Amino acid sequence: METNMETIVETKLKNGLYLVATPIGNLGDISSRAIHVLRTVSLIAAEDTRHSQKLLKQFNIQTPLFSLHEHNERDKTDVLLNRILRGESVALISDAGTPLISDPGYFIVKMAHQQNIPVIPIPGPSALITALCASGLPTDRFIFEGFLPAKSTQRQAILKSLVEEERTLIFYESPHRIVETLKDMVLIFGDERVSTLAREMTKTFETIRQGSLKTQLKAMAENVNETKGEFVILIQGKEKMALSMTPDAKRIFEILNDELGASKAARLAAKITNMSRNEFYEYGLHLKE
Repeated sequence: METNMETIVETKLKNGLYLVATPIGNLGDISSRAIHVLRTVSLIAAEDTRHSQKLLKQFNIQTPLFSLHEHNERDKTDVLLNRILRGESVALISDAGTPLISDPGYFIVKMAHQQNIPVIPIPGPSALITALCASGLPTDRFIFEGFLPAKSTQRQAILKSLVEEERTLIFYESPHRIVETLKDMVLIFGDERVSTLAREMTKTFETIRQGSLKTQLKAMAENVNETKGEFVILIQGKEKMALSMTPDAKRIFEILNDELGASKAARLAAKITNMSRNEFYEYGLHLKE
């Protein structure tokens, strides 16, 4: 698709709230526009000022920092918006990536719109989009669920609500919960559901691996190093039952399924009929239901 592209050098920023995306790992991914905005605004609201100070020092940005996180956002929003109303400009950054994506900022952005304060996005890195485009899974339609609950019962309840979802599913997960989360995903979605694990995006030990959920879990169990780092989990949505599955194909699978179980039956039925193994596996889950 053709687009008209232009370079705008904002020497003097207009008053407003700037949402500035910062690197998710590799510092080279920050844009020149983001650097300019962070140098030029009156104040930078940061999720963790100690963490953000390292980024600002790297690019010789001396703009004052203001702490804005999930525990004080509602209390401090009026302070920041009043400064903008008095003629200043404020940038909002998270610890990494695009603000508001599984990070604080929703409340201040909502209130800025209610007070007719301009909200200006400065686009850049985002872990979920970066992982999605490299995942090898469908990218035309997807659903982002962020971090799942820490407790397994609550986590399983959410996963069960997504079993019939046909769009690509995207989750964030931390290193200390990745194994338990994958176990729940295998339990709810089945061994053979295709998935991609993206670990440590843009960093030195970046790993992007596609395979069945069972394969992903096995890799974690066999190598503790696989569990280190921040994760994006992407799971292929449920495939629609193809109209091409003939009564004979269903019968072949059902006979094999009675003797071997869904996973092996799907693999053999696919070889016999030259049809999709995933299609047979999904049919097996449908029979179980």
